[in-house]
Order: sequence, then C-alpha cells, then structure tokens
Amino acid sequence: MKQKPLTSGQIRAARAFVRWSADDLARASAVGVATIRRAELAEAETSMNAPNDAAVRRALEAAGVEFIDENGGGPGVRLRKRPKQK
Repeated sequence: MKQKPLTSGQIRAARAFVRWSADDLARASAVGVATIRRAELAEAETSMNAPNDAAVRRALEAAGVEFIDENGGGPGVRLRKRPKQK
C-alpha cells in the first residue's frame, strides 16, 4: 500500500515528540534544512519530492514516531509504544 505524503503538521509534531530541531532532522534524513523548514511552512501537504518525503519519514520513524494516515479524523502522529523493561 502506497503511503500518503507527510503533512507539514505531521512533520512539526513528530519533531516535537522527539525533541529535534530542524537541523537535527536534516542531519538524520540527509535532506536540506531549508527543505525541512519550507515543508513545515506549507498549509497542509508539503512540496517535498517523494525521495525527500520518504527520507524524512524514515528518520522520524527510526526515532520512534508513528505516522497515522487520514482515517476520518485527519492525519496524525504518535510515539511508538516502547517495550516494558524488566
């Protein structure tokens, strides 16, 4: 199943969850910081191309974020549940 492009709000919220700056996300995703900032200023859908969108998604998912696609309540973000430590 093809993933929908990230929205600007999802990117901003995901960065907030993992306490990353735009520079941190740019380093983790190998996407330019100007591209990250421009994407976050968009109204909803970003202007990022598919490879950049995928790189940002992978970096944030590796940091523990889960992206929730539109399901009637709008797209969203949550932190992945961490396994209980013994």
